[in-house]
Amino acid sequence: MAAATTHSNGTFTPQARDPDFYAGATRFELELEFVQALSNPLYIHHLATQKHLEDPDFVRYLAYLQYFREDKYIRYLQYPAPTLRALALLQQPQFRQDAITPALIDQLVREGFEAATKGLSQ
Repeated sequence: MAAATTHSNGTFTPQARDPDFYAGATRFELELEFVQALSNPLYIHHLATQKHLEDPDFVRYLAYLQYFREDKYIRYLQYPAPTLRALALLQQPQFRQDAITPALIDQLVREGFEAATKGLSQ
C-alpha cells in the first residue's frame, strides 16, 4: 500500500497514488466512467442544476477530457458518438448556460432516441 497520513484524531487520508484512494480504480477508469456519463442529457442537466457547469475549474476539467477524442482513447468509449457530441457541446459557454433548460434537455433526449432507433423496423 502506498504511503498514507494518519491524523491525530484517528482519521486516515490515503495519498493520491494509493489505489484504495480511488476505490481500486485507476484515474483513467474513473475519467472514462465520468465522460461516458456525459452522454446522458439528464446527467448534464443535473450538473447544470448543481452549478457545476459554471465552475471554472470544472470547465477546465471538461476541456482536459478532450483527450478522449484521440484514437488511442476513443476505442474505450461504449457510445462514442453521443459521448463526443456531449464533450463538444460542453465546450460551448452558451450550451453550458442553457443546459439548465428542460426544453433543451428534452430535445437532446429525443434526438438521442431517434438516432439510436433510426433504421429499426416497426
